[in-house]
Amino acid sequence: MIDRPGLAEFLRRRRAALSPSDVGLPETSRRRTPGLRREEVAVLAGVSSDFYARLEQARGSDPSESVVAALARALRCTPDERDHLFRLAGVPVPSRQVGRRLDPGLRQLAEHLDDLPTCVYNDLGDVLHTNALDDALHCRGELLPGRDSNVYWRWFTRPESRGLVPEADRARLSRAHVSDLRATYSRRAEDAEITGLVTGLAAHSAEFATLWDQHDVAVRRSDLKDVQHPTVGLVRLRCEVLVTPGTGIRVRVLLPLEGTDAADKLDLLRVIGTQRFAEAAEAE
Repeated sequence: MIDRPGLAEFLRRRRAALSPSDVGLPETSRRRTPGLRREEVAVLAGVSSDFYARLEQARGSDPSESVVAALARALRCTPDERDHLFRLAGVPVPSRQVGRRLDPGLRQLAEHLDDLPTCVYNDLGDVLHTNALDDALHCRGELLPGRDSNVYWRWFTRPESRGLVPEADRARLSRAHVSDLRATYSRRAEDAEITGLVTGLAAHSAEFATLWDQHDVAVRRSDLKDVQHPTVGLVRLRCEVLVTPGTGIRVRVLLPLEGTDAADKLDLLRVIGTQRFAEAAEAE
């Protein structure tokens, strides 16, 4: 349902926050108030001046989805502002693009976390980056192409991916994976990639299909994780997930669980992992 007063207020504030140069118009000294004129926003959005004026006056006909999208572009809305504008106008919020790469700031952050097992993946579960310590902890080689590097796909279709997880934890992690993916699905229900992933998982895994039908929804942000490593034994960890709002990319960081020997075991794995990569380099 449209929120007319909220929509009017938001449009006025966004218009006042922009200068002509922000939208490619010449600056003049004859403006009595800061910001763009209503007529300028109307031209940029491809609507009539009267129609736009009525929106700012909280009256008139409801804007269509395409008109709201045009207004978001004309007012140079950020992704979060665009979503807010769509909600105020009472039209479906469009899905955002799936994150496919790390921007420079996120990559720098990931590279500064080398002392902790770190994995970066998008909201579809496609792994974009892992560090050496995460690879050593999970006995991982190179990232595989396609769905074989997808967190959800491997968990539900590749039994060997569960080998390092104690059996008592597997059902809980399955539920966490499905509720996390369900949250993505709710944001991207019209997206062919997410519907294809869900359809494929349901066809390949009865466990996934059963859990999916329960409709649990929760973005995974923190958890406890045990890893049964073949060399150093059980490593008890605290899992923290940082989610970027614009693209849904997640930075999953594992920290030693306080009161355990996990820190010492990660130190040992750091040495083992370094030696393994050095030996591999020498063998080439």
